[in-house]
Amino acid sequence: MLTVICNAPGSLTAVEREKPLRKPGEILIRIKRVGVCGTDLHIFTGNQPYLEYPRVMGHEFSGVVEEADSASDLKSGDVVYVMPYLSCGTCIACRQGKTNCCTRIQVLGVHCDGAFTEYLSIPHEFVHKAMGVTLDQAAMIEFLSIGAHAVRRSNVQADKRALVVGTGPIGMAAAIFASLRGAQVTVLDTRDDRLAFCKEHLKIHAAVKIGEGDKETLAELTEGDFFDVVFDATGNARAMERGFEFIAHGGTYMMISVVRDSITFSDPEFHKREATLMGSRNATHEDFRHVEECLRNGLIPHAALNTHRLTLSDVPNAFATLLDPKQGVVKAIIEC
Repeated sequence: MLTVICNAPGSLTAVEREKPLRKPGEILIRIKRVGVCGTDLHIFTGNQPYLEYPRVMGHEFSGVVEEADSASDLKSGDVVYVMPYLSCGTCIACRQGKTNCCTRIQVLGVHCDGAFTEYLSIPHEFVHKAMGVTLDQAAMIEFLSIGAHAVRRSNVQADKRALVVGTGPIGMAAAIFASLRGAQVTVLDTRDDRLAFCKEHLKIHAAVKIGEGDKETLAELTEGDFFDVVFDATGNARAMERGFEFIAHGGTYMMISVVRDSITFSDPEFHKREATLMGSRNATHEDFRHVEECLRNGLIPHAALNTHRLTLSDVPNAFATLLDPKQGVVKAIIEC
């Protein structure tokens, strides 16, 4: 089977590997679609904190069941998507239902080899039958679920003000699900094209460009109160530190980003607001099911989000172009 390996930062090669043998309790999946995530781009550029090379990237994917146990509720030919966070089920986090932050988590495409290949054999409990969604939509469920999880965790309410800093796919997902909760959403970014995309395709209140006077603009939009919930999706330590400035008194700061660096903030400013600081990691089965339902009901502009396509054989030569801001990539999908 064709497999694309990231041997080191900037180096991708296509090789032939043996098709995996399915073990009892696993589902052998013929992979059909793989979404390219910011994590994959960070692996390619050498900026992913939880990784060792070489690695087969890819954790946003859908496919078709090739083989399953005879007693399984999944049958050959079923369209499926995968929760790529392989949790142990027994640690302190898993016992509390927080499988997304399992102490022994293995994320496909990060801690172990992922979906830039033609077949994977996955434990049954991480494979979901796609109900009323296409292969393309099913391949988007994972990244959308990260935004949905952060929004659910923040408990942002209708008519509250939310700020999303960073309008990559994860930031857009947070904006989508905050809007679906009825929040008034503002987005903040450096890129004009991303801000324009959000205004055209997402149900946001305002889009503000980072630069001189941006804080004053955010203050004007909120009558000087700033935001009940701030979501950081920048992946930039300095931006994460600056985000504390935008929290309303009594507000919440939800950090979706993860960086290698330490971050600092002014304790007096934080305390006088009685602010809540939260981290959000990955997503849970509950989030995946919620996103699937929203896609099925036409609540997410999935076609607009999928701006680029390539084939698995194209990946070694074409992958680097996805890093070029001039390409206007939001979500690229690889066809296998």
